[in-house]
Amino acid sequence: MATATAEQNLLEAQPRTAGTKNDARRVRRGGKVPAVIYGAGKAALSVSVDPRQVTRILHSQTGHNTVFDLTVDGERTKAMIVDWQYEPIKGSLLHIDLKRIAMDQKLRVNVPIELVGESAGVKQQGGILEQIAREVEVECLPGDIPNQIELNVSELVFGVVLRVSDLPKSDKIKVLTDPDQPVVHIITIKEEEVPTADAVAGEAAAAPAEPEVMKKGKQEAEGEGAEAAPEKPEKKEKK
Repeated sequence: MATATAEQNLLEAQPRTAGTKNDARRVRRGGKVPAVIYGAGKAALSVSVDPRQVTRILHSQTGHNTVFDLTVDGERTKAMIVDWQYEPIKGSLLHIDLKRIAMDQKLRVNVPIELVGESAGVKQQGGILEQIAREVEVECLPGDIPNQIELNVSELVFGVVLRVSDLPKSDKIKVLTDPDQPVVHIITIKEEEVPTADAVAGEAAAAPAEPEVMKKGKQEAEGEGAEAAPEKPEKKEKK
Protein backbone atom coordinates (compact mmCIF):
# COMPACT_ATOMS: atom_id res chain seq x y z
CA MET A 1 0.00 0.00 0.00
CA ALA A 2 2.84 2.38 0.84
CA THR A 3 4.43 1.68 -2.55
CA ALA A 4 1.18 2.45 -4.36
CA THR A 5 0.85 5.72 -2.47
CA ALA A 6 4.40 6.69 -3.35
CA GLU A 7 3.79 5.98 -7.03
CA GLN A 8 0.54 7.92 -6.93
CA ASN A 9 2.30 10.95 -5.44
CA LEU A 10 5.15 11.00 -7.95
CA LEU A 11 5.26 12.44 -11.45
CA GLU A 12 8.40 12.22 -13.54
CA ALA A 13 8.94 14.84 -16.25
CA GLN A 14 11.51 15.16 -19.01
CA PRO A 15 12.56 18.55 -20.42
CA ARG A 16 11.50 19.23 -24.00
CA THR A 17 11.96 22.03 -26.48
CA ALA A 18 8.83 24.12 -26.80
CA GLY A 19 7.89 24.55 -30.42
CA THR A 20 5.04 24.19 -32.86
CA LYS A 21 2.02 21.91 -32.84
CA ASN A 22 4.05 19.41 -34.82
CA ASP A 23 6.51 19.17 -31.94
CA ALA A 24 3.62 18.50 -29.56
CA ARG A 25 2.28 15.80 -31.88
CA ARG A 26 5.72 14.23 -31.97
CA VAL A 27 5.72 14.05 -28.15
CA ARG A 28 2.30 12.36 -28.17
CA ARG A 29 3.37 9.86 -30.80
CA GLY A 30 6.19 8.92 -28.45
CA GLY A 31 3.64 8.00 -25.76
CA LYS A 32 4.08 11.16 -23.68
CA VAL A 33 1.98 14.28 -23.07
CA PRO A 34 3.28 17.86 -23.47
CA ALA A 35 3.22 19.82 -20.22
CA VAL A 36 4.32 23.15 -18.77
CA ILE A 37 5.62 23.76 -15.25
CA TYR A 38 5.44 27.22 -13.68
CA GLY A 39 5.16 28.97 -10.32
CA ALA A 40 7.30 29.49 -7.20
CA GLY A 41 8.98 32.50 -8.81
CA LYS A 42 10.77 30.37 -11.39
CA ALA A 43 10.65 30.49 -15.17
CA ALA A 44 8.17 28.30 -16.99
CA LEU A 45 9.58 25.01 -18.19
CA SER A 46 8.31 22.85 -21.04
CA VAL A 47 8.35 19.15 -20.28
CA SER A 48 6.77 15.86 -21.28
CA VAL A 49 5.09 13.49 -18.82
CA ASP A 50 3.69 9.98 -18.72
CA PRO A 51 -0.10 10.14 -19.24
CA ARG A 52 -0.59 7.06 -17.06
CA GLN A 53 0.96 8.82 -14.07
CA VAL A 54 -1.18 11.90 -14.69
CA THR A 55 -4.35 9.80 -14.98
CA ARG A 56 -3.48 8.00 -11.75
CA ILE A 57 -3.25 11.34 -9.95
CA LEU A 58 -6.46 12.75 -11.46
CA HIS A 59 -8.40 9.60 -10.55
CA SER A 60 -7.07 9.46 -7.00
CA GLN A 61 -9.18 10.36 -3.98
CA THR A 62 -7.88 13.93 -3.92
CA GLY A 63 -8.04 14.31 -7.71
CA HIS A 64 -6.56 17.48 -9.17
CA ASN A 65 -6.02 18.83 -5.63
CA THR A 66 -3.36 16.20 -5.03
CA VAL A 67 0.01 17.59 -4.00
CA PHE A 68 2.70 15.30 -5.43
CA ASP A 69 6.45 15.15 -5.98
CA LEU A 70 7.52 16.33 -9.42
CA THR A 71 10.98 15.34 -10.64
CA VAL A 72 12.80 17.02 -13.54
CA ASP A 73 16.44 16.10 -14.25
CA GLY A 74 16.83 14.77 -10.73
CA GLU A 75 15.42 17.92 -9.11
CA ARG A 76 12.35 17.29 -6.96
CA THR A 77 9.65 19.80 -6.07
CA LYS A 78 6.06 19.76 -4.85
CA ALA A 79 3.49 20.40 -7.54
CA MET A 80 -0.19 20.25 -8.46
CA ILE A 81 -2.12 19.79 -11.69
CA VAL A 82 -3.92 23.07 -12.38
CA ASP A 83 -5.24 22.43 -15.89
CA TRP A 84 -5.54 19.56 -18.34
CA GLN A 85 -7.03 19.01 -21.78
CA TYR A 86 -8.55 15.89 -23.32
CA GLU A 87 -8.93 14.98 -26.98
CA PRO A 88 -12.72 15.24 -27.53
CA ILE A 89 -13.16 12.04 -29.57
CA LYS A 90 -10.61 9.55 -28.26
CA GLY A 91 -10.52 11.00 -24.74
CA SER A 92 -6.73 10.94 -24.53
CA LEU A 93 -4.77 13.61 -22.67
CA LEU A 94 -3.50 16.43 -24.87
CA HIS A 95 -1.76 18.86 -22.52
CA ILE A 96 -1.06 19.38 -18.81
CA ASP A 97 -0.35 22.53 -16.78
CA LEU A 98 1.64 21.96 -13.59
CA LYS A 99 2.28 24.44 -10.80
CA ARG A 100 5.16 24.35 -8.33
CA ILE A 101 3.87 24.47 -4.77
CA ALA A 102 5.50 25.98 -1.69
CA MET A 103 4.22 23.99 1.26
CA ASP A 104 4.44 27.02 3.59
CA GLN A 105 2.35 29.30 1.34
CA LYS A 106 -1.44 29.25 1.21
CA LEU A 107 -3.21 28.67 -2.06
CA ARG A 108 -6.75 28.70 -3.39
CA VAL A 109 -8.44 25.53 -4.57
CA ASN A 110 -11.95 24.24 -5.22
CA VAL A 111 -13.03 21.42 -2.93
CA PRO A 112 -16.03 19.15 -3.60
CA ILE A 113 -19.04 19.23 -1.24
CA GLU A 114 -20.19 15.77 -0.15
CA LEU A 115 -23.73 15.41 1.23
CA VAL A 116 -24.07 12.90 4.06
CA GLY A 117 -27.11 11.50 5.85
CA GLU A 118 -30.66 10.85 4.67
CA SER A 119 -32.79 13.96 4.51
CA ALA A 120 -36.03 14.06 6.49
CA GLY A 121 -37.56 15.91 3.57
CA VAL A 122 -36.89 12.88 1.38
CA LYS A 123 -37.52 10.11 3.88
CA GLN A 124 -40.62 11.51 5.60
CA GLN A 125 -42.03 14.11 3.19
CA GLY A 126 -41.40 12.39 -0.12
CA GLY A 127 -39.33 15.21 -1.57
CA ILE A 128 -36.28 15.15 -3.81
CA LEU A 129 -32.84 16.31 -2.74
CA GLU A 130 -31.38 18.90 -5.13
CA GLN A 131 -27.74 19.88 -4.77
CA ILE A 132 -27.19 23.35 -6.20
CA ALA A 133 -23.48 23.85 -5.42
CA ARG A 134 -21.10 20.92 -5.75
CA GLU A 135 -17.85 22.59 -4.74
CA VAL A 136 -16.58 25.52 -2.74
CA GLU A 137 -13.45 27.66 -3.06
CA VAL A 138 -11.15 27.63 -0.06
CA GLU A 139 -7.78 29.03 0.93
CA CYS A 140 -5.35 26.97 2.99
CA LEU A 141 -1.88 25.49 3.12
CA PRO A 142 -1.21 22.72 0.58
CA GLY A 143 -0.96 20.13 3.34
CA ASP A 144 -4.39 21.08 4.70
CA ILE A 145 -6.38 20.70 1.47
CA PRO A 146 -9.32 18.41 2.29
CA ASN A 147 -10.46 15.65 -0.05
CA GLN A 148 -14.00 16.95 0.40
CA ILE A 149 -16.16 18.96 2.77
CA GLU A 150 -19.08 17.01 4.22
CA LEU A 151 -22.48 18.59 4.82
CA ASN A 152 -25.04 16.71 6.94
CA VAL A 153 -28.53 16.92 5.43
CA SER A 154 -30.34 14.62 7.89
CA GLU A 155 -32.59 17.40 9.25
CA LEU A 156 -33.20 19.11 5.91
CA VAL A 157 -36.95 19.52 5.18
CA PHE A 158 -39.17 21.46 2.78
CA GLY A 159 -38.73 25.21 3.01
CA VAL A 160 -35.17 25.02 4.35
CA VAL A 161 -32.07 25.83 2.31
CA LEU A 162 -28.59 24.86 3.46
CA ARG A 163 -25.99 27.41 2.37
CA VAL A 164 -22.22 27.71 2.27
CA SER A 165 -22.40 29.30 5.72
CA ASP A 166 -23.77 25.97 7.02
CA LEU A 167 -20.63 24.05 6.05
CA PRO A 168 -18.52 22.85 8.99
CA LYS A 169 -15.90 25.38 10.10
CA SER A 170 -12.16 24.76 10.34
CA ASP A 171 -9.34 26.91 11.67
CA LYS A 172 -7.07 25.65 8.90
CA ILE A 173 -9.40 26.43 6.02
CA LYS A 174 -10.86 29.77 4.95
CA VAL A 175 -13.94 29.52 2.77
CA LEU A 176 -13.92 32.13 -0.01
CA THR A 177 -17.25 31.33 -1.66
CA ASP A 178 -20.17 33.64 -0.82
CA PRO A 179 -21.64 32.37 2.48
CA ASP A 180 -25.18 32.99 1.17
CA GLN A 181 -24.64 30.70 -1.80
CA PRO A 182 -27.31 27.91 -1.64
CA VAL A 183 -25.90 24.40 -1.50
CA VAL A 184 -28.88 22.06 -1.20
CA HIS A 185 -32.65 22.05 -0.65
CA ILE A 186 -35.69 19.83 -1.04
CA ILE A 187 -37.91 20.07 -4.10
CA THR A 188 -41.02 18.29 -5.31
CA ILE A 189 -42.15 17.29 -8.77
CA LYS A 190 -45.75 18.32 -9.45
CA GLU A 191 -47.60 15.31 -10.76
CA GLU A 192 -50.10 15.73 -13.58
CA GLU A 193 -53.66 15.06 -12.44
CA VAL A 194 -55.12 11.92 -14.03
CA PRO A 195 -58.84 12.38 -14.82
CA THR A 196 -61.17 9.94 -13.02
CA ALA A 197 -63.77 7.79 -14.79
CA ASP A 198 -66.58 10.02 -13.48
CA ALA A 199 -64.83 13.14 -14.77
CA VAL A 200 -64.33 11.57 -18.18
CA ALA A 201 -68.02 10.50 -18.28
CA GLY A 202 -69.10 13.99 -17.23
CA GLU A 203 -67.02 15.57 -19.97
CA ALA A 204 -68.44 13.15 -22.53
CA ALA A 205 -72.00 13.97 -21.44
CA ALA A 206 -71.34 17.68 -21.56
CA ALA A 207 -69.62 17.53 -24.96
CA PRO A 208 -72.82 17.75 -27.12
CA ALA A 209 -73.97 20.83 -25.23
CA GLU A 210 -71.66 23.14 -27.16
CA PRO A 211 -72.81 22.04 -30.65
CA GLU A 212 -76.45 22.34 -29.55
CA VAL A 213 -75.93 25.92 -28.45
CA MET A 214 -74.18 26.72 -31.69
CA LYS A 215 -76.96 25.06 -33.66
CA LYS A 216 -79.63 26.92 -31.74
CA GLY A 217 -77.88 30.20 -32.34
CA LYS A 218 -77.70 29.40 -36.04
CA GLN A 219 -81.39 28.63 -36.19
CA GLU A 220 -82.22 31.89 -34.45
CA ALA A 221 -80.02 33.72 -36.93
CA GLU A 222 -81.78 32.01 -39.81
CA GLY A 223 -85.14 32.89 -38.29
CA GLU A 224 -84.15 36.49 -38.02
CA GLY A 225 -83.07 36.38 -41.61
CA ALA A 226 -86.46 34.93 -42.65
CA GLU A 227 -88.33 37.67 -40.86
CA ALA A 228 -86.19 40.30 -42.46
CA ALA A 229 -86.67 38.87 -45.99
CA PRO A 230 -90.02 40.55 -46.74
CA GLU A 231 -88.49 43.94 -46.17
CA LYS A 232 -86.55 43.64 -49.45
CA PRO A 233 -89.62 43.64 -51.74
CA GLU A 234 -91.02 46.64 -49.84
CA LYS A 235 -87.84 48.54 -50.70
CA LYS A 236 -88.24 47.54 -54.37
CA GLU A 237 -91.88 48.77 -54.38
CA LYS A 238 -90.75 52.13 -53.03
CA LYS A 239 -88.33 52.39 -55.92
